Amino acid sequence: QVQLVESGGGLVQAGGSLRLSCTASGRTFSSYNMGWFRQTPGKEREFIAAISWRNGATYYADSAKGRFTISRDNAKNTVYLQMSSLKPEDTAVYYCAADPEVMGVNWRDFGSWGQGTQVTVSS
Repeated sequence: QVQLVESGGGLVQAGGSLRLSCTASGRTFSSYNMGWFRQTPGKEREFIAAISWRNGATYYADSAKGRFTISRDNAKNTVYLQMSSLKPEDTAVYYCAADPEVMGVNWRDFGSWGQGTQVTVSS
């Protein structure tokens, strides 16, 4: 497993942008599929985006398409989530996840998780 640390969350006005980062420890980051999820109180953890280690293919939830971009820099052991045109309903704790095998939308399938970073979008 890898250890993951997210950063970049904060308070932003609706329509604004934020870039989340997730830095992994370990030398095998390049062999992990990476995902971003978010969660609000009382709700299930929700898939946002994922990126494959094998070919860099990306996948997005409908709520993220056209507004969010996932990318990775294997030299820096870091995955990013660039978020733009933010809406109040994007307010949540955002988590990054890693897994060497899984590449899907079910959070239960990912083996490693960060501690989360709060994103708050004001109207």
